Amino acid sequence: MSAREIVVLGSASAVPTRTRNHNGYLLHWDGQGLLFDPGEGTQRQMIHAGLSVHDIDWICLTHFHGDHCLGVPGIVQRMSRDGVAEANAAFPASGALYWERLRHATIFHDTIRIREQPLGGSAVELDTADAPFTLTARRLDHPVEAYGYRLVEPDGITMLPDELAARGVHGLAIRRLREDGQVTAPDGTVVTLGECSVHRPGQRFALIMDTRLCDPVFELADGVDLLVIESTFLDEDAALARDYGHLTAGQAARVAAEAGVRRLVLTHFSERYRAEDEHRFADQAAAVFRGDVVVAHDLDRIPVPPRRRP
Repeated sequence: MSAREIVVLGSASAVPTRTRNHNGYLLHWDGQGLLFDPGEGTQRQMIHAGLSVHDIDWICLTHFHGDHCLGVPGIVQRMSRDGVAEANAAFPASGALYWERLRHATIFHDTIRIREQPLGGSAVELDTADAPFTLTARRLDHPVEAYGYRLVEPDGITMLPDELAARGVHGLAIRRLREDGQVTAPDGTVVTLGECSVHRPGQRFALIMDTRLCDPVFELADGVDLLVIESTFLDEDAALARDYGHLTAGQAARVAAEAGVRRLVLTHFSERYRAEDEHRFADQAAAVFRGDVVVAHDLDRIPVPPRRRP
């Protein structure tokens, strides 16, 4: 398993089909697991994908339409059954009543502690505690309150082996160099961190579900390595997309192109389209975005692109 990948547990929109389950996306990121929008059937999809509820540290809901949250009861109850001690949950504050109904939908032995972080306002930075990333949410343009999510790894440095070797710095001296910013080499010269390293931008991920085009969409997607975004409609159905608060394939690609995305994942497809229409989503996106385009399928594992080497 890649240390950083998205597992697609469902890729349909309002209505599941024979080949596409309701939404569900599990992001693995350096030992943390973020489950976004678990729709109906997510628990079973996780079994098919070889995943465990112990992989889940966060449940993140974009909004409370059923295809984005009806899997919550099964997931929470399975987490209690399997002995998961605690998890975090983020959801629109305006839907707190729906969260309570889903969280306590049936009788079960409830042992899990869920740290709830309701989202309110136009932008929220969540408390990620000791996680190796920051997580923010931005309000989107949908008929009900909805948020997109952006995960950012802090910037760091990359050590340059050739520069270290040229200056005779090795072993524990490399660690002291990283911690103190300088070290004395065997020949007595002072070696600085700047001489042996380069700036390493943190990797970034964004998930954008039901929305029309709006400024927060572009802000969430800005410079991300992997963008998972709805493309419910084909471009010829742009009027329907606007009326229902969704994006087309071409609009999703425009976001990726203007935001400088590296890998674009299209998902949340309307049941109105047939399997033979699938290539049209890729074609319409590729006409706008020159980067890597992935049309999501259930149980796909899509890695975050490798870092660019300095």
